[in-house]
Amino acid sequence: MAENTTEVLVGGAVLAVAIGFVVYAGQATGFSRGGDGYPLTASFRSVEGVTVGTDVRLAGVKIGTVTGVTLNPQTYRADTTFSVSNGVEIPDDSAVVISSEGLLGGTFVEISPGGSPFYYEPGDEVLDTQGAVSLISLLLKFVSGGEGGDDQ
Repeated sequence: MAENTTEVLVGGAVLAVAIGFVVYAGQATGFSRGGDGYPLTASFRSVEGVTVGTDVRLAGVKIGTVTGVTLNPQTYRADTTFSVSNGVEIPDDSAVVISSEGLLGGTFVEISPGGSPFYYEPGDEVLDTQGAVSLISLLLKFVSGGEGGDDQ
């Protein structure tokens, strides 16, 4: 009888830790906040390093997450959908840039706000975008001395 009680208690503790981990993982990746944001879309030439769940930041502060990445077969661009927290209004002349946290850091989507008095509405498309810059191509350009010799 004592063995069964011990097994039940240990099993309950393992289950509680597993549930806690799932809740923590959901909060850390933004999946637990499904209804408190509005969607925006953007089309990029390259979204290298960006996946569903990637942070969307404004002034270094996380304000949303990437919710979808698909290839547009007509334009050969990566169409992304991302959520922005309610209460955060983005001017409609803002730019969306794929940035890196440093040489070895992760990738995130950065919003550079504009100065327009008008704001994006849910479902709008951000037209001013800048895709990911490949670190390998930058290094190759640096090692080879650049292209064309125009170093201004």
